[in-house]
Amino acid sequence: MRIAHVAPVIYPIPPNTYGGTERVVADLAVAQRALGHEVTVFGPTDSTLSGIDFVGRYTSLSAQEHVRGASLPPGFPAQLEAEQLCDLVERANSFDVVHLHGSAHASGVCAALRVPTFRTIHWRADEPDHIQHFDSFPNERIIAISARQAQDVPAHCLAGVVHHGLPAERYRPAGEKGAYLAFIGRMTDQKRPDRAIELARALQMPLRLAGPVDLGNPTYFDEVVVPHLNENIVYVGSLTDAEKQDFLANSAALVFPIDWPEPFGLVMIEAMACGVPVIAWDNGSVREVVDNDVTGIVVNSVKEASGRWDKVRAIDAATIRHAFERRFSVDRMATAVLELYRETAP
Repeated sequence: MRIAHVAPVIYPIPPNTYGGTERVVADLAVAQRALGHEVTVFGPTDSTLSGIDFVGRYTSLSAQEHVRGASLPPGFPAQLEAEQLCDLVERANSFDVVHLHGSAHASGVCAALRVPTFRTIHWRADEPDHIQHFDSFPNERIIAISARQAQDVPAHCLAGVVHHGLPAERYRPAGEKGAYLAFIGRMTDQKRPDRAIELARALQMPLRLAGPVDLGNPTYFDEVVVPHLNENIVYVGSLTDAEKQDFLANSAALVFPIDWPEPFGLVMIEAMACGVPVIAWDNGSVREVVDNDVTGIVVNSVKEASGRWDKVRAIDAATIRHAFERRFSVDRMATAVLELYRETAP
């Protein structure tokens, strides 16, 4: 099968640090190629994914911001997307399947060219732009990343549900349980690092916070997180995959205290790959990812999380790792997506 993935223009493929969507695109493309398919990614030229054909004439927005040393105007991403759409218009008809992961603009191109099109929404799917999109492009097939997200997709658009997966070799469990709590996520009110801080204080444990300051909510970090930083509550910034290995594997638990309908939550399975239990707030897809009392706990408050801490400490790292290998491998993800291509192509 000749498969094209259309990636976002914000970060390279794979991302250097933050960028869950770009990481999924990279892993899915590599796994599909390993299964014998011809895979092309439409994405930034600063991408470094080996063995995959790339089509792109622009560097990522993040790379351009780094070179220019200043924030670019709000319209700049649209300029990069225009360049990407030009590439797509020229080449889309040479593929059996086009799989979209980024801006909605590419849907218009694919619909006009009448190519079989699938789309993964790496965000919540219940907002007005998506609702109108489903009506405007009824022949596009949506591959939901959780059953919770799929609830917001009209039945005639839904191809199926495929949970994310990771290569098993990327992360490994540490030998001993760690002594601090870990948090990875954007510094914003959707991810609620303040809850992680409150839990660390309740348990009298150190906390390590990782992730970027949210550009859409830039005052949150300074107003809500910074006042609590000290020798026990430390902010370490964004992490590479290699840095995540030690950060997660050496922790006692990952705190995932979300306050929005998270469509998946890639960091949860990254922690599970490291044999680390997850303390997750009951929202979005959490109950689909975390096996309560097996790979972590699902809670609704800091009080409940602190009251079940002994249960968290008793969860076996090997049990968590085995659950990850069984449920969230990259091969399982790639195979399931390929089956949906074959079974539900418009």
